[in-house]
Amino acid sequence: MNVGYFLTNAVSAVLLPPLDLVLPCAAGFFMRRRWPRLGTALCLGSLVLLVIVSTTAGSRLLAVPLEEMAPPLNLVDSREAGAIIILGGGRSRMSPEYDEQDQPSLPTLARLRYGAYLYRQTGLPLLASGGMPDGSGKSEAAVMAEVMREDFATPVKWKEQSSDNTAENARNSAVILKKSGVRRVLLVTDALHMARATMAFRMAGLEVVPAPTAFRTAAPLTEMDFVPDAGALATTHYAMHEWIGIAWYWLRHGHSGSLAQEKA
Repeated sequence: MNVGYFLTNAVSAVLLPPLDLVLPCAAGFFMRRRWPRLGTALCLGSLVLLVIVSTTAGSRLLAVPLEEMAPPLNLVDSREAGAIIILGGGRSRMSPEYDEQDQPSLPTLARLRYGAYLYRQTGLPLLASGGMPDGSGKSEAAVMAEVMREDFATPVKWKEQSSDNTAENARNSAVILKKSGVRRVLLVTDALHMARATMAFRMAGLEVVPAPTAFRTAAPLTEMDFVPDAGALATTHYAMHEWIGIAWYWLRHGHSGSLAQEKA
């Protein structure tokens, strides 16, 4: 496994829910003897906040602004694009129902399906992007290309197979596409991930037309959306990861990483 990939995920585990709220709660519990009011407030406050972000309604406080930055693609905007890039979103390792062969994760499958749809609508060639940060023997891009060919009857022209993160997805894909004279692309990834991905690909020198999929906040709220749910906590985790990533891009690159830099 790539060391950088491991360290990034270890740090993320501390900074993101539920651990970022469990740790203050534990600290507050042990502080109660010396500072009873402060310790109790910290403990209870962390628990209450954890309950809130574990509901769909609470998760939307972080998720909605991200998805509003990435409205659904209008196919008219795909004119003059030269390729479709599909970003990998993880894999299911050694799937027993597929003879223990690696398969795309559910988020990756959603991206592949939408990429296949856009291919049929536009005829643009596809690039699959994803390396082997988890130490697998086959790149994520290769797994994606196989599924596109066998299950979606859709060819993948290019495979970017050496990236460990979104920034590397962007840099490596840009090198491949620029060699083929492609500068303007449709970028396919989750709606929550699209804002940060767009920043990365624009910084790599590509003109990006966002093509988001897997929206999580489109449906109206119901009573059940105020009940804690593991799926909602996962959405909060994902959204916070993206906000931290966007903040990191701003700190490193300043205005050059702004979404407002270019309106594709």
